[in-house]
Amino acid sequence: MNDLQFSENVCLTCPTADCMMKCQYIRFGSIKEAHGEMMKVVRGEDSRILSECVTCYACEEYCRRGNHPYLLIGERREEKGLLSAPRPIAKQWINLTRMQGKQFICQVNDTALSCCLLPELMVLATGEIFNGVSQAVVFGAEFMCPAVHSHFSKMSVIRERLPLVIENFRKLGVKEVIFMHDECYGTFTSIAPAYCYELPFRPIYYMDFLLERLTQLKDRIKPLNIRAAYQRPCSNRLIPDKLPLVKQILDLIGVELPERTYQGENSLCCGEVFKATSGYQLVADVQGRNISDMLASGADYCVFNCPACQVSLSEKVKKEGLKPVHLVDLCKIAIGEKRREEFL
Repeated sequence: MNDLQFSENVCLTCPTADCMMKCQYIRFGSIKEAHGEMMKVVRGEDSRILSECVTCYACEEYCRRGNHPYLLIGERREEKGLLSAPRPIAKQWINLTRMQGKQFICQVNDTALSCCLLPELMVLATGEIFNGVSQAVVFGAEFMCPAVHSHFSKMSVIRERLPLVIENFRKLGVKEVIFMHDECYGTFTSIAPAYCYELPFRPIYYMDFLLERLTQLKDRIKPLNIRAAYQRPCSNRLIPDKLPLVKQILDLIGVELPERTYQGENSLCCGEVFKATSGYQLVADVQGRNISDMLASGADYCVFNCPACQVSLSEKVKKEGLKPVHLVDLCKIAIGEKRREEFL
């Protein structure tokens, strides 16, 4: 198994300690304090970061030097036996996502459409937008990115399974893979290079594909003329350069993104994983602030990208009068393939 590629000197010479100073869940009194605690992590010493990190991924985005602080924190936690969730929960996730030879592979040629281990994504990846690639679905633990185990500080599972998943894609003989889940695309474009795993295919982010298809279908688009709050998933922190795609897509279909406090770098998690890592008090706090912020922005809809976020927040935003909808479904409404009444 490959080790994480991490430079002590990059952290040592960092003038901002942004990875910790911008953290929304661990507070530091000064850059010096934040830098000092992070250097303890770097050197493998005890640090309160190891016990207080809620595994939101955000420090991966805050570190402009690409030194993967989140992955290092996970590695150090596992080395010290400081798992971020109770061991039965971590073990349950390992078992739930274990490869069992039950993968689902459709008619794959040069291109595969990865739906991870999330059946909701197979439903989304249908219709005119996905015409030509929807028959190329691959699904199952054999093609699932293992990044979820970082939430439980089981980095060894990532190091063990990631090369197996890459090998499974290699056996398909595909030249490119469209990933329907941010966590998958982020795993293969950020985590894989961090552990020096090379890919035998070209990864494609589904929003890049979505924007291209909508541009081709522009004549069918009827602007929706609605305001929507976007729920950014934690794994999008692995690929912050892709965040602008959300606005580009929503602009194209006539959806306004009103200004919010918790957007962009300040986005809040859906809170789902906090149930396991940090307790329900933090879940209630984060979800409460997030939904209040959506309402204050004047949004009518809450747009989701990640199915896990959608499961976690849909009913809660609906109770507050917001209409929950996945980004792909919103695009299908815009081209007349679905009726907006389905999402009231």
